[in-house]
Amino acid sequence: MEFLFWLVWTVATIVPMLKLLPHFGIDKYWAAVCVVPIGAIGLLWWMAVKLQELERR
Repeated sequence: MEFLFWLVWTVATIVPMLKLLPHFGIDKYWAAVCVVPIGAIGLLWWMAVKLQELERR
């Protein structure tokens, strides 16, 4: 049951990341980091940093 929950969570985070990451100048293959639970949080942080850089320009 835990594996099923992990699989659903992974797919639910990877698919949107594939579309969002290129907009922030990050290679879309970094979405594979979402397989690791802390990876999604790290990518969200990285996207926030990139967004702040874009707002400064």
